[in-house]
Amino acid sequence: MEHIKRYQRISVTQGNRELVIEGPVPPERLQAYHMHAGLHAFRRPADQLAALIEIAALPEGRIIVCRDGETIIGYVTFHYPDELERWSDAGMVDLIELGAVEVAAEYRSGGIGKRMIQTAFADGQLDRMIVYTTEYYWHWDLEGMKLSVWEYRGMMERVMQSIGMIWFATDDPEICSHPANCLMVRVGPDVPLASVEQFDRVRFRQRFMY
Repeated sequence: MEHIKRYQRISVTQGNRELVIEGPVPPERLQAYHMHAGLHAFRRPADQLAALIEIAALPEGRIIVCRDGETIIGYVTFHYPDELERWSDAGMVDLIELGAVEVAAEYRSGGIGKRMIQTAFADGQLDRMIVYTTEYYWHWDLEGMKLSVWEYRGMMERVMQSIGMIWFATDDPEICSHPANCLMVRVGPDVPLASVEQFDRVRFRQRFMY
């Protein structure tokens, strides 16, 4: 399958800052940037930048960033499911994970995360894909955001709903381990029915839960 990557760039004003949201960003351009020190939710900033460059080089991989000058202050990743996760079991070429979403704490006002995600879907470039995200409460910065689990869950739902993602049921044990965890999915308008049915079989391993 050919993966459509149509570069988008928008400017965002935040206070007296002029920020740039762009992507999918190719690996060679990412190499010219550096990471904000506050982007450490998943790994050290330098290691995270190396991971973004690696993802951007994948045929299906796409990285959306928000930057202040040459400093990346936020990013979103898209890639195939990890081979150790159930979502890779069917080997679907049109199933993509919306993975990490991170914004440095001092830039979190103004909906930067939402704008980055919307940029990824601009111009119909993911309309042939099923895009899913798994939300786990233990990944959320509840203390930094000063939100309860359910307030954070509501915030994440609103962000994902802005690009047409909706809640999908599943019997995945990790998602089912806490009621705040959830699976959200956008089925692109050009996805064939056979792929939707295949994804349903991945979502449920216990047949009685269909």
